[in-house]
Amino acid sequence: MTDHIKRKKLDIAYAGLSPAQRLDVYLPDDGAGPFPVIMSFHGGAFMGGDKADAQVMPMLEGLGRGYAVVAVNYRLSGEARFPALVHDAKAAVRWVRANARRNNMDAGRIAAWGGSAGGYLAAMLGTSAGVAKLEDLSLGNPEQPCEVQAVVDWFGPTDFLKMDEQLSQSGFASPPGQEHNSDGSPESLLLGQRIAEIPELVRAANPETYIRQVGPPFLIQHGALDAVVPIQQSQDLAAKLRAAWGADRVTIDVLKAAGHGDPQFEASPNVRRVLDFLDVHLKG
Repeated sequence: MTDHIKRKKLDIAYAGLSPAQRLDVYLPDDGAGPFPVIMSFHGGAFMGGDKADAQVMPMLEGLGRGYAVVAVNYRLSGEARFPALVHDAKAAVRWVRANARRNNMDAGRIAAWGGSAGGYLAAMLGTSAGVAKLEDLSLGNPEQPCEVQAVVDWFGPTDFLKMDEQLSQSGFASPPGQEHNSDGSPESLLLGQRIAEIPELVRAANPETYIRQVGPPFLIQHGALDAVVPIQQSQDLAAKLRAAWGADRVTIDVLKAAGHGDPQFEASPNVRRVLDFLDVHLKG
């Protein structure tokens, strides 16, 4: 799938605690850089997915626009509970900064982009920089900041406790026993207990909790027909970001005929839309 990419470094350890803490670096075929960076975070309900699966393909379109692409794996819920995956995402950002010069990357221009669970991580990176309990500096490069300069959040969950109610409001329902509030839901498995029983931990896992007075520009995209992660999750996040940072810092696109992980997100016109957004905020 990436054989055509000439310049790449694969399966690099950004931390040493787990085999999951690996990333892949892709560079444009031509140019010396330093290239602005797209960091790609895969989805998979917090329990699956991989940095090298097909989810990275839209991000790799950035190579043609002069971006480096860094695809990141992180500890999944079967291995470690929240906030381990956030610790990993931030450690990966710190690694990119610490190793930017040797990899022809620009440490001052980094975007986080992901779908579903990856969108959640991108949003977390955008709102929670500097929150001590969401960093594990022992994972490496503690002298580096973990801020990102732009966020692309594709249909990521935020407030886990509201998901079932919001799906119902939109006319959707999870199959019996597969509700988000069930014992075996992705969110309950991530947090280690049925989410209804741990509201404070749910709040701690919500990117909205950490919205500060200033943060990076967000592009949020969500399908109106998403029957997995309700569109209200993105609408509420956008509203709270706009209230804190101003409307010019937050863009939300509703794809009216799209479901969860719909091919419309990865279609060329939409990927161009995302890359145009990144050009404005990382190259402008």
